[in-house]
Amino acid sequence: MTKFAVVRFPGSNCDQDCFGAINTIAGAQADYVWHKETSLNGYDAIVLPGGFSYGDYLRCGAIAQFSPIMQAVKNDAATGKLVIGICNGFQILCESGLLPGALVRNQAQHFICRMAPARVEVSESPFLHGCAVGTVLRLPVAHGEGRYFADAETLRELNDNRQVLLRYCDASGNIVPEANPNGSLENIAGICNPQRNVFGLMPHPDRACDEHLGSSDGRRIFESMVQSITAGSVRAA
Repeated sequence: MTKFAVVRFPGSNCDQDCFGAINTIAGAQADYVWHKETSLNGYDAIVLPGGFSYGDYLRCGAIAQFSPIMQAVKNDAATGKLVIGICNGFQILCESGLLPGALVRNQAQHFICRMAPARVEVSESPFLHGCAVGTVLRLPVAHGEGRYFADAETLRELNDNRQVLLRYCDASGNIVPEANPNGSLENIAGICNPQRNVFGLMPHPDRACDEHLGSSDGRRIFESMVQSITAGSVRAA
């Protein structure tokens, strides 16, 4: 059984979505872990869920980066354990330095909540097994500060190292400005670290794990994580 730690911060509101979604994946078990804990031993993967950690005071994720659990997240990420940050979790990963760049106010200056297709840019990822390059995943977004920003050098490195895993696209997979929901540079929807075991994305796979919700494409990300860990290609608990 692959064990997922779903970290709960004050203000998290998608922890239950992640918990519920992961526990429907064959071979997976999710547990809640409170942000004041200092160890993640016994878990194979770590999930930083969406929401409004600490009320998004100062900046999104700016306070959560100092929660006691984050040192354990950093330590485990350094050993190769899989870490996924979704929406606010992506913001926390950037604020804590586990991923480069920043998530800033949406270009339209208002909160958006809708389906935002994303195209798979890299298939050889522990998060995207079975998703060929060009695969379109139907995933919803819900955020006010989701516009990915980085300086020119960081963008160059992300592209050269193939760290951009997802880009916003239209239903046919075309990367066009009209498909960009928040103004993210280069339509970036999700990136990973150079070691490829830390993944941050603004779309919500946890809200796309049941066709009754409009899409089950998010299951492919969690299933890929289970497959990677089971195959022993990433660090186990």
